[in-house]
Amino acid sequence: MGQPPPPSPQSSTTLYRAGRRRWSRKGRRHPSTPGGHRTWSWPRRILVTLLVLVVLLLAGVATLYVWAGRQVRHVDALGGYAGRPTAGKGTNWLLIGSDSRARLTPEQRRELHVGNSGSRNTDTVMLLHSGDRGPSLVSLPRDSYLPVPGHGRGKLNEAYADGGPKLLTRTVEQATGLRIDHYAEVNFLGFVEVVDALGGVTLCPDKPLRDEKSGADFRAGCQEMNGTQALAYVRARYSDPAGDLGRVKRQRQLISAVASEMLGPGVLLNPFRLVPVLDVSLGAMTVDEGSGAWELAGLGWSMRRIAGGEGTATTVPLSGPGVSVAGSGDVLLWDDIAAGRLFRALRNDEPIPTSGNN
Repeated sequence: MGQPPPPSPQSSTTLYRAGRRRWSRKGRRHPSTPGGHRTWSWPRRILVTLLVLVVLLLAGVATLYVWAGRQVRHVDALGGYAGRPTAGKGTNWLLIGSDSRARLTPEQRRELHVGNSGSRNTDTVMLLHSGDRGPSLVSLPRDSYLPVPGHGRGKLNEAYADGGPKLLTRTVEQATGLRIDHYAEVNFLGFVEVVDALGGVTLCPDKPLRDEKSGADFRAGCQEMNGTQALAYVRARYSDPAGDLGRVKRQRQLISAVASEMLGPGVLLNPFRLVPVLDVSLGAMTVDEGSGAWELAGLGWSMRRIAGGEGTATTVPLSGPGVSVAGSGDVLLWDDIAAGRLFRALRNDEPIPTSGNN
């Protein structure tokens, strides 16, 4: 028998090409790329890049959240006692600006015209309510004349001086009928450092303001203020015909300006600004033992909404101008009927009636 004829050159080439096509279709080798690896399309590259960026962003946010939680300082500010108001609708914060000046530098003391007093008082007392209808911010003048548990009647700031955060919180709860869920306090130096960390804030006095005791000396109209200037602006009251009521309005202006700047895109979207601002802010603040980074984020967002005009800001209704009381000096009396309506509305998370002291 004869041997089969050898394959022709034409048939070998045909088999080789067919095999290469099958190899390519299976994706094992591809002649168009070095090493035979398949290339990714541009849509797939973009998708993978976006996924990587999202993962990195989430990791960064989680790291920042954990870090912020460790920076928060706590104080025993809320306590149980017989007759404490039950919880209503929404969440209530008691916001305090204390005049502790222990850490102020000599230069800051001279600019603010303050001494080295070791006493502790409150320059700012506000009640922030957050609920389904949006946030409401109510200023409680420090000279409000109220029953202070265990101390008779006295000014609101005396409750803080006599018993610290816990007595102040109890005094506000019993005067308003509202249960305080959270407490936050910032001291003198805290105001200064936060504003400076933000690079200053814009405040807009509606008329010139000069007060030798606070160091305030400002023209009318919008102007940029650093931390020391902003604090002098909100502390002024002796040259203001409205006295303490004028001061609480300026306090709300400053808090709104700080919240608007801190939660604006220039800070939130810039980690090189966000981290230093958070570091200073958390270092300047003390909160109740049940509050952490998440609760503070909610507080900041509520203040941002008020600054943007979404909420309501007012002062507790008063019965009239200040009166003089033996042993306490000039004090402010609440309008019991109008104040009662205001606090009932907050308790039920209803629209609040504003007072003539806004």
